[in-house]
Amino acid sequence: MGGVLAGVRVLDFGRYIAGPYCATLLAEFGAEVIRVEKRDGSEDRFVAPVGETGEGALFLQVNRNKKCLTLDPMKPEGQEVMRRLIATADVVVANLPPQTLGAMKLDYDSLKAIKPDIILTTATAFGGPGPWSDRVGFDGVGQVMSGSVYMTGAGDPPYRAAVNWVDFGTALHCAFGTLAALIERGKSGRGQIVEGALLATALSFTNATLIEQAVINVNRVPTGNLGQTAAPADIYRTRDGWVLCQVTGHPLFKRWAKLMGEEEVWLNDPRFADDISRGNNGPVISERMARWCAERTTQEAVDTLGKAMIPTGPVLSPQQALDHPHVRAAGFMQDVDYPGLPKPAPVARAAVRLSETPGEIAMRPPTLGEHTDLILTELGYDKAAIAALRQGGIV
Repeated sequence: MGGVLAGVRVLDFGRYIAGPYCATLLAEFGAEVIRVEKRDGSEDRFVAPVGETGEGALFLQVNRNKKCLTLDPMKPEGQEVMRRLIATADVVVANLPPQTLGAMKLDYDSLKAIKPDIILTTATAFGGPGPWSDRVGFDGVGQVMSGSVYMTGAGDPPYRAAVNWVDFGTALHCAFGTLAALIERGKSGRGQIVEGALLATALSFTNATLIEQAVINVNRVPTGNLGQTAAPADIYRTRDGWVLCQVTGHPLFKRWAKLMGEEEVWLNDPRFADDISRGNNGPVISERMARWCAERTTQEAVDTLGKAMIPTGPVLSPQQALDHPHVRAAGFMQDVDYPGLPKPAPVARAAVRLSETPGEIAMRPPTLGEHTDLILTELGYDKAAIAALRQGGIV
């Protein structure tokens, strides 16, 4: 593989999303990424299975462009394989608790003793220092502790998002940090630790809400899909579905009022003078928009709003998202085949494009241990030694 990160070797000990997707982003832009996995397959390989051998949708998404080595790193022979592998690496990605990193000898001091300029990219649930530093958690923990879940839905019960935005956001932060660390190493020759945390990501995404609360003590409560700081901002029923409309800023509000054919009504009333006033009076504006949408099909609504340069989009099912003409024409997804799948998997490319050095999905995700012999051979093991490692349950 070519790309801006060609020549960078990454060892991926990550599981589920934050670590593996960080490594995937590096791989998409040219890094060589080796996924180090349990001999019988790591648990994140089998989430939401879609293939004959149990590989899951999440695994197919976040492990393209990687090689796979199976290894038991807790045995002495496995530690020797690890030592040789780390000596060839630039980056180790491991979203594991500090105590687990220590037990596997993937803590920074152990890595640095083998490769002084190594970069360790890690992510935990809560970060540190703090009383919860050693606790574990998934995406939902960040969602519920950031204020996001409290503000989602109508409040009873609160709702978390169905997508793992905290995990993927942490992966993005970790990939960004890894690139910054690689740039610094190129200048100074020093490695370092890149540390992400699910809670830190969630708090950074909800930060504006937290700032508002801290500064003016607004004590907002959830209002479903109705926006609170501008209007119209809601999801509206059409004759055959639902559409979202979001109007923020006075120029957009003026266009909306013109589209309604009621500029005198909306632009001269002090209740609607600015975004926050419109947000405070959102139900009044939303009622008008709801009547407008109810008279139209979803297609008619989004086309009319789109032509008026008002932000809008239809509420799509997963199948409708796959079939949407813009999604297809823009090339956001790439069909990737994998052994045992009944049909190719539509894998989302990295959601950023470089005009001169674009990323690419060049390899399907690896089958379990697919590249073990190749990698061990590169590390200096001959066929007899590899056979002995297999016989001993090391790989």
